[in-house]
Amino acid sequence: MKKLLLITSFLLTGSLSYAQQVRPASSARIYHEISQLKHLTNVLYFAAHPDDENTRLLAYLVNDKHLRTAYLSLTRGDGGQNIIGSEQGAALGLIRTHELLEARKLDGAEQFFTRAIDFGFSKNYTETFKHWNDDQLTADAVWVIRKYRPDVIICRFPPNEMAGHGQHAASAIIAEKAFKAAGNASQYSDQLSTYAVWQPKRILQNTYRFGDRNTTAEDQFKIPVGQYEPLLGMGVGELAGISRSIHKSQGAGTPSTPGIQTEYFKTVGGDEPKKSLFDGIDITWGRVGRKEIGDEIKDILKDYDFKHPEESLPALIALRKQIETVKDEYWRTEKLEELDNVIVHCAGIMAELYTQQQESVAGNTLPFTLKIVARAETPVKITGIKWLTKDTTTNIVLSDDSLITLQTNITVPSNTLPTEPYWLKDAPQDAGHYTISNKDDKGYPEAPNYLNAIITLKIGDNTMSLRVPLSYKKLDPTRGDVVEALRIVPNVTLSFTSNLLIPEVDGSLNTSVHIHSFANISNATLNIAGSNLSKSIGGVKLSKDQDTLINIKFTSAEMKATGPNDIELNVSLTADGKTYNKTQHLIQYEHIPTLQYFTPAKAKVLHNNWKVTAKRIGYIEGAGDNVVSVLRQAGLQVDVLKDADINEEKLKKYDAILTGIRAVNVEKKMEYWMPTLLKYVKNGGTLVMQYNTLQDLSTKNIGPYPFTLSSLRVTEEDAKIAVTNPTSKLMTYPNKIDESDFSGWVQERGLYYPNKWDDHYQTLYKMNDTGEEVLSSATLYTPYGKGNYVYTSLSFFRQLPAGNKGAIRLLMNMLSVGK
Repeated sequence: MKKLLLITSFLLTGSLSYAQQVRPASSARIYHEISQLKHLTNVLYFAAHPDDENTRLLAYLVNDKHLRTAYLSLTRGDGGQNIIGSEQGAALGLIRTHELLEARKLDGAEQFFTRAIDFGFSKNYTETFKHWNDDQLTADAVWVIRKYRPDVIICRFPPNEMAGHGQHAASAIIAEKAFKAAGNASQYSDQLSTYAVWQPKRILQNTYRFGDRNTTAEDQFKIPVGQYEPLLGMGVGELAGISRSIHKSQGAGTPSTPGIQTEYFKTVGGDEPKKSLFDGIDITWGRVGRKEIGDEIKDILKDYDFKHPEESLPALIALRKQIETVKDEYWRTEKLEELDNVIVHCAGIMAELYTQQQESVAGNTLPFTLKIVARAETPVKITGIKWLTKDTTTNIVLSDDSLITLQTNITVPSNTLPTEPYWLKDAPQDAGHYTISNKDDKGYPEAPNYLNAIITLKIGDNTMSLRVPLSYKKLDPTRGDVVEALRIVPNVTLSFTSNLLIPEVDGSLNTSVHIHSFANISNATLNIAGSNLSKSIGGVKLSKDQDTLINIKFTSAEMKATGPNDIELNVSLTADGKTYNKTQHLIQYEHIPTLQYFTPAKAKVLHNNWKVTAKRIGYIEGAGDNVVSVLRQAGLQVDVLKDADINEEKLKKYDAILTGIRAVNVEKKMEYWMPTLLKYVKNGGTLVMQYNTLQDLSTKNIGPYPFTLSSLRVTEEDAKIAVTNPTSKLMTYPNKIDESDFSGWVQERGLYYPNKWDDHYQTLYKMNDTGEEVLSSATLYTPYGKGNYVYTSLSFFRQLPAGNKGAIRLLMNMLSVGK
C-alpha cells in the first residue's frame, strides 16, 4: 500500500481526469513535467481492449524518456468477463474504461477509444469483421491520429492467428490502414474541417512471447526497458505491475518486476528504426525552428531546486512568453497547456470546489465551498471567478500556505444534461458499434466536464485560467476524503422491479414500478404501454428525494390479447409537460469513481413455455451473475447459501444446488465444500455447476468423477447444434429439448469446456465455431448414487438475463432432473 501511495503522489496530478480537483505535485513530478517540455513528439500504442496494452513500455516512454504517450483501445472491453460483480455488456465496458483511466493515472499515459463494441471472444478477424465495419473503425483511428499527431504508432498484435483473438488481429489490420490513410487528404476528407492530415513516420509491432505464441526474432529492433527511475523510487517494470493490477474486473493482478527486460519491435510500415524509435525524426524544438526554447528548458532543469520548485517560476513564465510566439499552432497549443500545468504545480496551488450533495437536477442552486491555497513565495492573486452562471471580480492575494475559503451558491444551468457516458446516450448503431452523436467527444475516454468554475490567477506578471470542477465531497470513515464529480440527474427516474416479467399461473401479470423523484411533483401520470397492452394512472404525487412504488396488474384476458409472443413493456411518467422514461444505474466500487448511466425504462414479458419440478434451490455465489433473479421471477424459491449452510443436514431441504459462474475460482472454501456437496448428490440431491476457468481453482476435484477444464469455447452465438443424446433425462424432462431451444442466443454458446472426462459422464449435444473442431462437452451429466450431477459450460449467465426461453428450459431441466 505504501508503494501505491508513493507512485500515486508522483503521477496523479499529471493525468487526464475530468472530475479531478486541482492538487499540488511533488518536486519529482514537476521535474518530470519540465523534462517533457523538451520533447516535441507523441507515441500512440494501438490494441483492442483495456489491459491489452504493454504497460511496461508505456511507463518507460512516459517516465524514462519523458514523452507524451497514449493508448488507443478499439473497444471498452464490454464483452469480457467480470470477476468483481454481475455487470455485463455496456456496464462492464464502463467499469473497464475507468479501470483503464485509473491505470493511466499511475503510468502517466493518455487514453483514446473508438466506437467499437467488444462482442466477446472471436477466433479470427474474419469473424470479427462480420460484427465490425472496418472502414468506420479505420475512420475513428484516423481521427485520433490526426488529432494526436503521433510520430510513431506501436501495435500490440500481428494481423493474423498469432494474435490469439480475432479482435486482436483486427486491431493490427485497422492500425495499418489508419497509418496509411491519416496522411492522405483524399481519405476521410470530412475530418479535415477539424484536423489536418498527419502522416506518422513509422508503425511497428511490439512483438512478444505469450504461451506457445512467439512473434519475436533476434533481428528485430530492440529496446532495454525496466530501468530504475529515481524520480519514481522504482523501476518502470514495478510501476507497470501496479498500473496493470488496477484491472480488477479482469483479475489482472500483475507482479511488480524490477530489472531490465528487452522489448522487440517489427517494422510494419515506414522506415525501419536502427538506433531509436525516433530515427529520422526531430523530436526537439528544432522541428519548429525554435532550438533556443529547448536550450532554455535545459537551463531550467539544470537550475531546478527540488526543495524550492517555486524558484523556477520566473524562468517558466518567461518561457511561456517565448512559446506564445511559436508559429506552429499544434505545438504552441500543446506546450502552453503543459507549461501552464507546470506553473500551477510550481506555485503549489491546491483548489477544490465542493458541495455535500451527490446529485442535482438542472436549474437547482446548491451551496458550494471553494478552498484554494498556494505554497510559493511568488505572489499569486485571484483576479476573478466565473461560477458557471455568474462572474465575480476579486483581488484576493494567496499568501504562502494560507488557506482561502469562499462560500457561494451556484446554479446548475437549466440546459445541463444528465451525467452519462457519451457513447451510451443513444441506442447503439448496431451490435458492433456505439453511436457517437457529438463529434467533439469522439475518441475521448469520456466527455469533458463542463461544470467548472474558472478562476483567473495572476502569478507574477502572468495571467492564466484555472478550471476547478464542481464536485461532491464526503468524509468516509475508512477511506478519508472521497471526492467525485457532481452528478446531474433528471427530475424523475423509474423502472420496473425486474427487467424480466413472467405472468402468473392464471395468465395475469403482477408487477411494480419504482419511481424516484429528485423534485416535488404534485400531479403526474404514469403510462405503461406494450403490444396491445396499456395502462395509465393519473394523479400521481411525488416528493423530492423519495421513492414511490406503484403496483400494476394486468388481467389474464388483457395478457391473452397480446398474443403468444413475448412483448416489451415501456413505462414513462408525464408531469408539467415533460416525459420521463429513463432508469438510473449506479456502479460503485472503491477502485473507480461512482459511475452513472441510464437505460430506457422497460421490461420484457416472457410468456412461460417451460415446466419445472424443482421448487427450492440453494445457490452458491460465484463471481456474480443475474441467474438467480430470473429463477425467482420464474417462481422458484432461491436461497443464497453461506458457509454455515453447507452441511449435510441443511442441504436436504433443497431440490437442487446451483453454483454461480466461476464459483470454484473465487470462493476458496469450495475446496472444503465440494466433499459435502458431492455427498449431498450421492444421497439423492442434484448439483448443477456453472462454468469455471482454468486459473486459481480452489480445487480440481469438482465432480464425482474426474474431468479436465480447458480454454475451449464456442464463440458464435448461432453455431449449429446437433443433439446427440435425445433420450437423456436432461433433454426430455420436464421440457422436451431440441435444436430450436438454442436459437436467439447472445454473444456465445459457452466457454471453458472440459477437454477430458470420465466415461461415467454423458454428453448431450455437439457444436462448433466455423472451421473449428466439434465440441461435445458443453454439458456433462451423470447420475451419482441416488442423485444427479451436472457441469455446464453453457453461458446461462448471459442467456437468462437476456430472456432467452430456450436457455431457461435447459436450466429448468438440469435443476429438475432429480424431481
